[in-house]
Amino acid sequence: MKITRETLENKQIWIYGGSLIFGGIMGINKGIGTNLEWMISPLIAILMYGMFAQIPFLKLREAIANFRFISALLIGNFIAVPIVVWILTAMFPQSPPILLGVYLVLLTPCIDYVIVFTQLGKGNEKLILASTPILFVVQMILLPVYLWIFIGEEMAGVFEVAPFLEAFLFLIVVPLIFAVISQVWAKKREIGVKVLEFTTWLPVPFMALVLIVVVSSQIGRVYSDWELIVRVIPIYILFLIITPFISRLIANIFRLDKGAGRALIFSTGTRNSLVVLPLALALPENWATLAAAVIVTQTIIELIGELIYIRVIPRLIIKDHSESKIQ
Repeated sequence: MKITRETLENKQIWIYGGSLIFGGIMGINKGIGTNLEWMISPLIAILMYGMFAQIPFLKLREAIANFRFISALLIGNFIAVPIVVWILTAMFPQSPPILLGVYLVLLTPCIDYVIVFTQLGKGNEKLILASTPILFVVQMILLPVYLWIFIGEEMAGVFEVAPFLEAFLFLIVVPLIFAVISQVWAKKREIGVKVLEFTTWLPVPFMALVLIVVVSSQIGRVYSDWELIVRVIPIYILFLIITPFISRLIANIFRLDKGAGRALIFSTGTRNSLVVLPLALALPENWATLAAAVIVTQTIIELIGELIYIRVIPRLIIKDHSESKIQ
């Protein structure tokens, strides 16, 4: 059987699910998991490049043109979601390292596999794809602001700026620059087109590899700190339950059609765990352990939640038989 890129993309949910299970099995052997941890950063850097290369950074005008959807997307992700996160963390108080992990992962909207889940959930994935540059830039600008507002100055001494900036530079900024260069190159040279086409093969296999390595190397931390980690699970579950209804309300206000409304729901409910994981690992060791475990836990719960989303959202939240505009 010939494996095509379309086959990988259509089966990627099951590939990711199998990767989580395989990584968990590997993580049972602590020696293997610990030995794989050094691979996290290189694999994430390649994954980021592959994903960024698919983001239409050169088509920002097209994304901005859909003013109603972009407005709803920004309000949903950067006003409504932070309020929900603040309320949930107030309801379920956490220790500072765990709280930091929760904030890192829940305050950053996903820019990669959310596109696939949106498509499977009968949403307009093209709108999400076109808006990813805006989502990425805004979240990188606002994340430090949110952390300062939510966590406060008393925790500022915990951060070691150098490793944090190093992780951000080499795992996000550098892949982003190479991705934009690849897109520009593809507009000028035939070989650039071939390179850009090759990058379309990278996201699915490298996402799977990252999940295997991350889970196998971090699952021991989740297990060893389970009594602490288990306290964040209600936050993650309630987040997945609450955000679709808030997004539905925002979609009503902006009079989005069904596809756009579903896309908004998937965007607000899906978080950017793999992008912020390196930032968590750059924290001091005692903080990094808990923050990373909290983020890995969210990834596992979210992937289960997405399988529910793709069935529930088009059937119950925004139904197929509703009118073109959400009522």
